[in-house]
Amino acid sequence: MIRLGLRLAVAGGREAIGRLAMIAIAVGIGVGLLLTALASINAVDAQNARYAWLETGYTGASAPATPNVDPLWWSLSADYYRGHQIGRVDVAATGPHSPVPPGLTALPGPGQFYASPALTRLLRDTPRDQLGVRFPGTQVGTVGAAALPAPNSLVIVVGRPVADLAGHRNATRVTAISTTVPSQCNGDCALGVGIDSSGLTLILSVVAAALLFPVLVFIGGASRLSAARREQRFAAMRLVGATPRQVSAIATVESSLAAVVGVGLGFGLFFAFRPLIAGIPFTGDPFFTDFLSLGLVEALVVAVGVPVAAAVAARIALRRVNVSPLGVTRRVTPRPPRAWRLLPLLAGIVELGYLAYFSDIGDSHRHSSNEQAFAYLGGVFLIMIGLVVAGPWLTMLASRLVARRARRAATLIAGRRLADNPQASFRAVSGLVLAVFVGTCALGIITTIVAYGGGSAGDPRVSAGTLVDDFGDRPDADRSAPVPTARLMSIPGVAAVVTVHQDDGVAFGGFPREVVSCAELARQSALGRCAPGAATAFIMPVFVGGIVDKTSMADRIWPAADVSPTELANQPIASIVVGTDGSRAAVERSRTVLEATYSTPFPPMTLGELKARDNTDIKGYQQLANVVILTSLPIAGCTLAISVAGGLAERRRPFSLLRLAGTPLAVLRRVITLEAAVPLIITALVSAGAGLLAAQLFLRAQLNETVQAPSPAYYGLVAAGLLASLGVIGSTLPLLRRLTGPEAARNE
Repeated sequence: MIRLGLRLAVAGGREAIGRLAMIAIAVGIGVGLLLTALASINAVDAQNARYAWLETGYTGASAPATPNVDPLWWSLSADYYRGHQIGRVDVAATGPHSPVPPGLTALPGPGQFYASPALTRLLRDTPRDQLGVRFPGTQVGTVGAAALPAPNSLVIVVGRPVADLAGHRNATRVTAISTTVPSQCNGDCALGVGIDSSGLTLILSVVAAALLFPVLVFIGGASRLSAARREQRFAAMRLVGATPRQVSAIATVESSLAAVVGVGLGFGLFFAFRPLIAGIPFTGDPFFTDFLSLGLVEALVVAVGVPVAAAVAARIALRRVNVSPLGVTRRVTPRPPRAWRLLPLLAGIVELGYLAYFSDIGDSHRHSSNEQAFAYLGGVFLIMIGLVVAGPWLTMLASRLVARRARRAATLIAGRRLADNPQASFRAVSGLVLAVFVGTCALGIITTIVAYGGGSAGDPRVSAGTLVDDFGDRPDADRSAPVPTARLMSIPGVAAVVTVHQDDGVAFGGFPREVVSCAELARQSALGRCAPGAATAFIMPVFVGGIVDKTSMADRIWPAADVSPTELANQPIASIVVGTDGSRAAVERSRTVLEATYSTPFPPMTLGELKARDNTDIKGYQQLANVVILTSLPIAGCTLAISVAGGLAERRRPFSLLRLAGTPLAVLRRVITLEAAVPLIITALVSAGAGLLAAQLFLRAQLNETVQAPSPAYYGLVAAGLLASLGVIGSTLPLLRRLTGPEAARNE
């Protein structure tokens, strides 16, 4: 039967071969997307693992014990250039057997350094007084890919004398390089390095929910192409004497053949486009191409699972043929969907509502990140399943309303056909429905977090031109050196240098009070001004909370302080604020002077850079949401395209008879458009509403906040997605003339 099935699969001429080719291409695209989603999950893990060596020296990391090793002095710090973070590691070997970090052939000696390829290019193309002078010495090599999380990573390993690092307060004596990835770090870990366990769980969960589900829907739709036509052929075989077992075997062979070809095509597409996919900043940074890898189990599951699933689907689809070969021709209107289909959707909303108003799930001290993720994802998955289950019922309601208010033949036909089989009509748009829900929910959450976290940036010149060296969160920083005011003021473009001092005696507004000279404050515009006649003022600058950018503290009048300028000079430094004209040269030269004066783990940063660092997680999640939306929309479009094209092929007979009866081609085109547009629009609106509701319940449970209206860009994105979907529908309309001609009716 296998040989017969293979012969029959291609014996129908160009129509049979075209049908198999269409199914194989659709399955191939779906498999390629599925492999991309699985490989992306592996890539996130692989990229995070490249940060392990930077955890060296932190108590939360572990390293393999190595005998007979000379200790190594190690100091990790950060630097910035034009908003890009530079990871700097200072090392000093105590002997020839000190451990060597990955990516290096040997440890750099004093006065030597290794730089990553991206930083090497940056050092070459940037004036030395803006960047290169921060790393004195000679470059003796390049940091290899084994130590880099991304191709554009800026990393430098600087060799120092043992005497320098042995007395450095930020240096640690180590005997091995850490192998602990950030997601596994216990307790004290390197700040701002990699993705922690909660962030990694969130990213992988979103990928699974937002990418794998639509891809599986797409593959399922591809395997159903020309289902009605195959039923008719197999029913004819039953009428001439074929047994149900023989028909099932032939159907299995035909479906498996197309699926096997599609799987091979999908693997080919994945490996062909892998270099392009690696360049997508999925986590904020691109991947190395080899990060997008597939495990043996994953490859086997896809390679075997898709053909097996296609074979099972083929057997299930033939249940009417096996019961009776006349069951195909004696079609009756299926039972309309019932209201019980709303239950999964309501269950998901109820679960999230319980988490929002009756549980303490948002308490991170009582619930781990994994518990929180699973709790929220349970409700989100229920809503996604509920939207798919309830879609046909919503489509039926919309179709009855359309038919009841129909004033044209096309509207009436479309409404009646939708009401006759709303399940098939909704299946074509189910992928887009999921994309709209996921995108709306993600953007609703992110928009709200950004709004509560400081709003949009204010004057970009103030953000980019005001440099802050803040010692407030670095109590161990060395502040003994005098402020290099003269050197800073000699830099072209520097307008003011403001030294903010600590005043530990009194608290101001619940925060430690700080004092500033009114003469210095008057020369800049970012931090406000003093009351008239005051010599010093109490000030509370909040650099990382967005207050400067959001409220433009230039209008703030600070109260006079009871501290004289002489007393002020003897108080410890809290921060140094340098006002510049915003030019790259002025900012970077000022940063270089401050770094040379004060040795701290964190570099001086502009207000814009401080805010970006404070919102690192938000930016990463926003990037993730953008990737999800821009990926799921094309998947949904492909699902819609194959569904509409398959529907045209299956309904060629009734459409051909309508044309022979005198129905204009334009009327049939309007029928097809309405049949796809009605469920598309109604379910998209419901999905958007469900997405905003899910976002509200999540924000209420986790952050006790209220969802904010999405930005106009969101509405534009949804409108563009709907218009693109309608364009996909329109692109299939030229097939209508060829499929419904007199020859098609005669061949039926």
